[in-house]
Amino acid sequence: MSPTEKTNRYTEISQKYGDPWIWGIYIMLIIISIVESYSASSREIASQGIYMPIIKQCIFLGLGAACVVGLQRVDYNRPAFLYAMIPGLAIITVFSLVYVMFFGEIINGARRAMTILPGVTLQPAELAKLSIVTILSYIFAKSQKNQDISINGFIAAAFAVGLYGGLMIKSGLTNTLLLIAISGSMLLIGGAKLKKIGILMIFFGIMFGFFMIIKNKNEKTDEAFKESQKEMQYAANAGGELVEVLPSGSGGKEVAREGTWKKRLHDWWHSDSLVYRDITAKNQQEMFSRMAQANGGIFRFGVGKSRECSRLPLAFSDYIYSIIVEEWGFVGGIFVMLLYLSLLGRAAMIVRRSKRVLPSLLVIGMASFITFQALFHMAINVGVFPVSGQPLPLISKGGTSIIVISIAFGVMLSVSRTIANYGNKKNKVEETPIIEGLDAENPTEIPAKNVWK
Repeated sequence: MSPTEKTNRYTEISQKYGDPWIWGIYIMLIIISIVESYSASSREIASQGIYMPIIKQCIFLGLGAACVVGLQRVDYNRPAFLYAMIPGLAIITVFSLVYVMFFGEIINGARRAMTILPGVTLQPAELAKLSIVTILSYIFAKSQKNQDISINGFIAAAFAVGLYGGLMIKSGLTNTLLLIAISGSMLLIGGAKLKKIGILMIFFGIMFGFFMIIKNKNEKTDEAFKESQKEMQYAANAGGELVEVLPSGSGGKEVAREGTWKKRLHDWWHSDSLVYRDITAKNQQEMFSRMAQANGGIFRFGVGKSRECSRLPLAFSDYIYSIIVEEWGFVGGIFVMLLYLSLLGRAAMIVRRSKRVLPSLLVIGMASFITFQALFHMAINVGVFPVSGQPLPLISKGGTSIIVISIAFGVMLSVSRTIANYGNKKNKVEETPIIEGLDAENPTEIPAKNVWK
């Protein structure tokens, strides 16, 4: 097949199904997910049976695949699609985050999830990552001015990120940092000047500083209150026994997250001496994850032969990358990382060919969300970042995460299919008018003779 025939075939596939590279990355991640999530499920197999963990994972992956196939067939610029993905998703996300903040189920010391149906839970933090991409895409497309983002748009974006970050910060600091990373990448594609981006980052830093000061003050007040309650209880106890009184409603389950952050940051800063430490309940995640990676060496083909998966807590979710490195070696770990980086690179190529800023932001936002989350997960596993819970997109177990990531892939494929139809007489979707004010031109467009070569 000649190069011209390959290009024509490639264009034909893109116009019908969306970008083949994105499809290839998605399918490869699903294959890795099925193999590695089952390999890392020793603890679940012991309690649920040999087949149940893989059945659950395949069910969620199947539902996610249905979302991808359905969404890639939808034109991104349909008003119904935009209304569902922007204001509709935002309303559901904010309501869920507020509900979980006060009434959510406690997971690993923090309120993170809400029960939808018996046995089915939703983690709103995952929805928030998807929703912030669609909200910022709308704001930046609506506020384009001379290939820059207007002040009003800039303020609206800061408010949206601040609101979501504030609602999520108790459930995990890395989720808030992830939102900031996503918004920064979208600001760059949206045409914002570096000065404005710098001002926004400084603003978030100041707000976070104020938040920590207030939390520390409240924490000291709570400790003083508990001490006074202990003294009162001791005085009232006829036997003279000191009984600790917990704050009302705590149930002794929810952990003060600021204390957890401090402890994790301290351990991370002094993690160079992990090899000399005894394994305890507090550091076993770090210790066993490092052992798993060391056991992998440079190259190893030992799928299903992990030694640490039965000892490493949350090996099937928060620490699945360590199991991948143990079974595939350093080379396998790099391969998985390159899959996510390739997704971001492919999204950048699609953005360069888009005529409008809205699809450009949707594609780069979704790719940034997936890639940054993957990099955060890997950095936590290898010790570059402090310990925190962050799933590896599409590979870690977790129904909400898999469905949300699948929706992100579906949106990228939808936009790439639309862009591939530029100049196609049978499908002029890019020339179709969309919601008023969302047809701003893409400031990063780079015309090329052959878009898909």
